[in-house]
Amino acid sequence: MKKIVILTLMSFCMSMLLPAQNVKEVKEKLRYCESTYPYDGGILIANFGTDELNPLNSEGKGYIVFYKDGKSEIIVPADGNLSGPKGMFERNGYLYVCDVNKIVVYNLADKAKLTDIIDMPEGDMFVNDLAAYGNTLYVTVTNTGKIYSIDISDPARPGQPVEWLDISGPNGILVGDGVMYVATYATDGAPKAENVIYRIDDLIQPKAIMLNDVPGQYDGIAFSSDGKSLIVSTWGPAQLSRVNLSDGTMKPIDIKVKQSLTGPADITVKDGFIYIPDLPNSRMIIVKE
Repeated sequence: MKKIVILTLMSFCMSMLLPAQNVKEVKEKLRYCESTYPYDGGILIANFGTDELNPLNSEGKGYIVFYKDGKSEIIVPADGNLSGPKGMFERNGYLYVCDVNKIVVYNLADKAKLTDIIDMPEGDMFVNDLAAYGNTLYVTVTNTGKIYSIDISDPARPGQPVEWLDISGPNGILVGDGVMYVATYATDGAPKAENVIYRIDDLIQPKAIMLNDVPGQYDGIAFSSDGKSLIVSTWGPAQLSRVNLSDGTMKPIDIKVKQSLTGPADITVKDGFIYIPDLPNSRMIIVKE
């Protein structure tokens, strides 16, 4: 009996220690980091670089960090073109970055040289996230409730944004096997019934269908490693959840960190790990999925 009790206590202690062993906090070179994106075996992290948190600032202090093998380096320095960099997309070495009322394009193969600025229509300030299917890049604008499409047949010379679909507060966006998923966010801070996760099955004749029925301040969205669910982040409450793709049911993900998440933004799932930019705390949390 004594041996059984000891083994049980050891197992319990190990289970308590395991979550801490699977969580890592990265803060080096980060300043109000909003978005993450997988790139070249590592993670790109978009930062505002400002003294105060303001996603719609015009200070031009934004920059991109590349994190790999425990090291952080600035791959796109603050050049005055980025102010509130958010969602990113890369193709053929060209990095598209959402920013305030525009999308900024850099050539990463040429020392992150600026190649283009795609101006968004007037009023479309909160340009938030990007996802592509084929040669079409989709862009969410949270404050005006619009999703745009852009022709990127030639990534170095993208076309102009074309209105594609209206949806309430589109924030994070994801495309897989021709199906789009959109996380929505209420810009007034009060989620309504329509602020849920949507599925769009037909990208030619798009129609948004509710995947779940739990209103929230949804931000980041990514496929789980097994492809059976979505991992989504929310600001109220500040947490991550798993959304079943077959029936839309949600289950919170328990993340044990010394300082609780405050604003989990545009996440990435890569190689069995979740990369979480905690925007207000200027850090990226890495947790085993």
